[in-house]
Amino acid sequence: MSFPANRPRRLRRTEALRRLVRETTLLPSQLVAPLFVCPGTGVRRAIGSMPGHAQLSVDEAVREAGALAKAGVGGVILFGLPEKKDPEGREAYDPEGIVPRALRALMKATPELLLWADVCLCEYTDHGHCGLLRGNEVDNDRTLPLLARAAVVYAEAGADIVAPSDMMDGRVGAIRGALDEAGRADTVIVSYAAKYASAFYGPFREAAESAPQFGDRRGYQMDPANGDEALREVALDLEEGADIVMVKPALPYLDVIRRVKDRFGVPVAAYNVSGEFAMIKAAGKLGWMDAERAALESLIGIRRAGADVILTYFAGEIAPRLAELAR
Repeated sequence: MSFPANRPRRLRRTEALRRLVRETTLLPSQLVAPLFVCPGTGVRRAIGSMPGHAQLSVDEAVREAGALAKAGVGGVILFGLPEKKDPEGREAYDPEGIVPRALRALMKATPELLLWADVCLCEYTDHGHCGLLRGNEVDNDRTLPLLARAAVVYAEAGADIVAPSDMMDGRVGAIRGALDEAGRADTVIVSYAAKYASAFYGPFREAAESAPQFGDRRGYQMDPANGDEALREVALDLEEGADIVMVKPALPYLDVIRRVKDRFGVPVAAYNVSGEFAMIKAAGKLGWMDAERAALESLIGIRRAGADVILTYFAGEIAPRLAELAR
């Protein structure tokens, strides 16, 4: 029997050989862990739909961030739960709000971590939408100064990176201008450039207590059917001064991640969102799959698609495994 000269299986025979020719690498430093910070002391309120995650008071967030830093995770992104909500989301841009307080504490406790601050009003408004309302519609242009104000407050509190997730038109330009005027020209903007109106955000809305009280967000977040539009959104945000662009969610939009990376060649972030996390955790709990392997495979797939940075709820548990695999 004649055999081919080329046998791909030769390079798959042992773990050492597989590691030798592995095309895609994933490092703990490429992961960013979301944290939900809330008022109080000693608070660790479990999030039912996100096993292993909790709403954390600032002292508990410091403890969690310390463990993440020890595991080699690259950074944390903060989402705030305010003491009080109102129609204008005032605590989002209050220098003494929950996120600025957490940033100041984390900057002292874990200087090795990159500190990200999500910039949006949805967690802070009593109606749950991402901007000011005019009737039942979100008023894009009236919202921009508040987002810019929040970004400056976070930068002054210690954020290395501000990440606008609201999907208002022109918000990157407004934030870049406000940061520069405030003497914060070095603050990085990671724009949620292609953020889709997705069913995969469900657990997050429990965690952040940010579900809209009426309607939905399809008037400002992207239609899941559109890929070309994502490229237009990315181009606009880069023109306005974004340093890194993000695609959210990740797994249903791997094609968009790849297209963005190929077209623009800039650093690309992807958000492996709460629903993607919850599905794997639920299936693992039921014994339907190996949850750790599924998580690793998902994150490698996101990297292979072109993401340079991955925001993921798996960061804390996967980082030690990645460090082990790298040895």
